[in-house]
Amino acid sequence: MKYDIILAGVGGQGVLSVSALIASSAMEEGLHVKQSEVHGMSQRGGAVQANLRLSDRPIASDLIPLGSASMILGMEPLESLRYLPFLDPAGTIVTASDPLVNIGDYPPLEGLLASIRTLPHAALIDADRLAREAGSARATNMVMVGAASSHLPVQVATIEHFIESLFARKGGNVVATNLKAFRAGREAAAAWA
Repeated sequence: MKYDIILAGVGGQGVLSVSALIASSAMEEGLHVKQSEVHGMSQRGGAVQANLRLSDRPIASDLIPLGSASMILGMEPLESLRYLPFLDPAGTIVTASDPLVNIGDYPPLEGLLASIRTLPHAALIDADRLAREAGSARATNMVMVGAASSHLPVQVATIEHFIESLFARKGGNVVATNLKAFRAGREAAAAWA
């Protein structure tokens, strides 16, 4: 088994946190993990991309070749589409539908969403709304982990355990909010299945 994920977003959207959460969950279950350095500008507003490779056998490289990613997990639509050449034809794209307009010539949103809707295995998630309903607009990245979770080769209980660990020092309310956001993302993605 091999499962390669390209995580894409903009600085401040939690790409690193999502990658670390999925990687920790996979390692807990005994999978081999390779994770790339973040490519792009990790400062708030700059494009961020990471490679995360999961396998039941040792992995030689941390970089995902063109046309072989099992999933693109995007925190916003333009960044998700930027990495389409890396997606395997049978791969899945799971992306937030809300843009983070960080450039002056950001393309019209409806055109981006229409492009995503034409893909055979794509889910557009209203992550901002779901995060706010869960109790925090900052939980959009946990909504996206939830949306991706049914495709990941990791048990839901393991991911939830690491969400609890990640946010434990911030208190029970923050843990509960992020678990609620994760579960809302899972539920939203089920509608796209």
